Amino acid sequence: MAFRKKAAKVVEFRPDLAVIPECESLPRLKFSDLSVEPNGKIWIGENHSKGMGIFSYSDLEIKVHDSYDPKFRYVVPIQVSGKENFVLIAVWAMDNKEYVPQRYIGQVWLALQKYENLLDGSVLIVGDFNWNKIWDESRNLAGNLMRMVEFLKPKGISSLYHQFFRESFGQETQPTWYMYRHMERPYHIDYCFGSSDFAERLHLVEVGKHEIWHQWSDHTPIICSFNARSPKSAGES
Repeated sequence: MAFRKKAAKVVEFRPDLAVIPECESLPRLKFSDLSVEPNGKIWIGENHSKGMGIFSYSDLEIKVHDSYDPKFRYVVPIQVSGKENFVLIAVWAMDNKEYVPQRYIGQVWLALQKYENLLDGSVLIVGDFNWNKIWDESRNLAGNLMRMVEFLKPKGISSLYHQFFRESFGQETQPTWYMYRHMERPYHIDYCFGSSDFAERLHLVEVGKHEIWHQWSDHTPIICSFNARSPKSAGES
């Protein structure tokens, strides 16, 4: 929340694209010389204090994909075009008291079924999934994390954090969320899944440190960097 107070910190990392869950609405955002106004801005939501923000700080153009279904409000497919052309699915997995099976990872699972036709090309699925494998058997949800992982695998889509650090789901050594910002309550619940063309070009994965980020958020960022496409593959895309 209050992204206007945190935008300058995000800009330090010079992102091409940033996915910001719990982002305030665009009329409330104020950008200074330090925070830099993004070239492209998308906001989805009803609560002006908390929605989904997707920002382009590069020459990449972004727009909500025509297939977006508001039923899955905060699982948002974005068409990205420019020097890279792909689909970005921005995720903020929410609670759902009215329909329990669609809570948290359940809604991500159902949304990916809806958007299955978008998963055969170049794609990134990024954001706050509010879930870890350790909870997979604990709730009566439409789907769980490992079921989602197995669903994505034949499509060549994998978690870039787990690929880079060679860690197993449920055994992550770098948390992305500290409940109530407490160091002793760490969980890994934010992910970046990518299709094989991104996985093959993966250069670096970084997870923010609690001691740096706790003053800004109970989450720490997960940052994925990629090598540029070869001229041939860029032409083919």
